[in-house]
Amino acid sequence: MADSTTMLGSRPVGRLLWHTCSQTTLSVGAYGIYALTNAWFVARGVGADAMAAVNLAAPVLLVLGAVSTTVGAGGASLVSRRLGAGDPAGAARAAGNAFAVFWLTAALITVTGLLAIEPLLTALGAEPGTRGLTRDYTVVLLCGALVSTGFSSLVRAEGRLRFSTMLWVIPVLVQIVLDPLLIFGLGWGVRGAALGTVGGQAVSAAMSIWFFFVQRSRPYRITRADLLPHGPAVRALIGVGAPSLLAGLGATLLAVLVNNTLSYTGGAAALAAYAVCARIQTFVMMPQLGISQGLQPIVGYNAGRRRYDRVQRAKTLSLRATVAYGALAATVVALLAGPLVAFFLPGGPTATTAEHALRIIAIGFVAAGVTPLISAYSQSLGRPALSYAISIGTLLAVKAPLVLALSRTGTSGVWTALTLGEIISALTALTLLRRLRTEPASVARH
Repeated sequence: MADSTTMLGSRPVGRLLWHTCSQTTLSVGAYGIYALTNAWFVARGVGADAMAAVNLAAPVLLVLGAVSTTVGAGGASLVSRRLGAGDPAGAARAAGNAFAVFWLTAALITVTGLLAIEPLLTALGAEPGTRGLTRDYTVVLLCGALVSTGFSSLVRAEGRLRFSTMLWVIPVLVQIVLDPLLIFGLGWGVRGAALGTVGGQAVSAAMSIWFFFVQRSRPYRITRADLLPHGPAVRALIGVGAPSLLAGLGATLLAVLVNNTLSYTGGAAALAAYAVCARIQTFVMMPQLGISQGLQPIVGYNAGRRRYDRVQRAKTLSLRATVAYGALAATVVALLAGPLVAFFLPGGPTATTAEHALRIIAIGFVAAGVTPLISAYSQSLGRPALSYAISIGTLLAVKAPLVLALSRTGTSGVWTALTLGEIISALTALTLLRRLRTEPASVARH
């Protein structure tokens, strides 16, 4: 749709950003709702140990998400810049190569994970009390790896925000229907929860294949030739998207570190408490993620057209919006921590631990959206160096050391470390942003 694409370069930036961010927030917000409902179904239908097991298996989803985000962010940056430069054939090749790289990597993850399932469970921190449940959940996720993304970022790159939203909303509705059916109706426990997740992902993947490979009323359509690896395209999409991989792997390693630390300091109760907090945090941070995703096509397209005034305006408005929302969210969650935890846990020591943890973690919401937004901004410009610095530096120099150091004081130290990690990372990212030039690197010809 030409109008959808050219809108990125002609509509007033404030209204355009509101339009794109509202659409992306609705999209990812739908997943946030699913994260909450899935946690409720597991906690109420299977039990607190199952909640702990699902959280232990979360790094598997994080790894798959890191791979899809890597090729998706890299591909989206190339697609939006190529469309801005009037090269739909280049956009098609970039998108096709993104699909090919993801499918090959996902297949490798599935085979490797299933062959090494026992060492994987040990690395995830699964103890005897949660190991069986964690195995059941992880095996299903690994088997569904090939359909774990619908590449909504590539859809947004050409301004098709409505379909991008559908790629999130429709699969989430499918998952919300499948979860109670499989968990309560058929009594499949955590396997049912995992199958519900994979079922929704499969719907998203099918919609995406129809959009990119079949639909004709678009600026480009992926053909079989576009799936063949093309050196410059693969190098460009991985080069731009690699910070997302590092960020995703960093989040995975941090989750494994936190889970293992909590397992040692607080046992299953601390793991279950953190699982509840993590799901609430996922939901609360969805608008911040939506702002980052809504910014990307605007920056990429206008950078391709050399409209740097619009790029700067979009960046400034996005930063203000994510901090303002974070402050509001932190206040609300801190005040309502008790009722929020009670939605998942009926009471007792685990609920008390979760409520205490949530109040501490909520403070970090103020800064939580800044780092991913700055990373997304630099990727959209085709200048991933800042994202590399954020992805590697904040994990190695800030977050992991804080968890290791403060965990010596007990579980409260872990919650404090997570909050301080978000704040210090955001301040570091803002400092590095001042050194980033607006003009993007030359757009790769492919």
